[in-house]
Amino acid sequence: MTNNNTDSLQREARASFTLPFLIFTVLFCVCLIVANLVEIKTVDIGFTTITAGMVVFPLSYIINDCIVEVYGFRKARMVIWLGFAMNFFVTMMLQLAILLPGAGEWQAQEAFEAVYGTVPRILTASFIAFVCGSMVNAWVMSRMKVAGGGRHFSLRAILSTLLGEGVDSLIFFPVAFWGILPADVIVELMLAQTCLKTLYEIIILPVTIRIVRYIKRIERLDTFDTGIRYTPW
Repeated sequence: MTNNNTDSLQREARASFTLPFLIFTVLFCVCLIVANLVEIKTVDIGFTTITAGMVVFPLSYIINDCIVEVYGFRKARMVIWLGFAMNFFVTMMLQLAILLPGAGEWQAQEAFEAVYGTVPRILTASFIAFVCGSMVNAWVMSRMKVAGGGRHFSLRAILSTLLGEGVDSLIFFPVAFWGILPADVIVELMLAQTCLKTLYEIIILPVTIRIVRYIKRIERLDTFDTGIRYTPW
């Protein structure tokens, strides 16, 4: 048993530097950054209004599920914090670009500020909600995998997304819009975003299953998080 555990840990350590893991990590960070850049735009879809970030942000949860399933909670936690750091870096660079004096021919300062000069309160809400929601998603995915012996991936993926997105919305909308929007509107936005993002996960689930199977096969890795401490750090 000891040799098996040692071999598993060695394979997990090597997997940190493989091409599939690096691709997952880059895609995760890019999805977060793009979602943050397009979040300012609102879109009517008939019965409700969503933000343009809905198009790309749920992909980060799908990637999170794949990382936990193949590489384990600890690797997912590392990627979550890396995504947070890269998102924060881009945000700070945009604020610096806003502050830089424009050239004489530059005529788009107001439009530039309107798009990229996000209110600090919304940024704070977004960062906190992302970390908490992503950690909950990874934790649920990991614990359910151990409890179920690796079975029922579809159920784990859907339930972890539902709870993770629920925590994300529960934090983001009250922190960002309390006192600005009516309470009933905030609740409506929370429910709509959570349900739509979970539906997104369900629709793309067949693709997710194929990707996970493929990565497990080429990595020869299927991590079970037994005996680890589920801390956010």
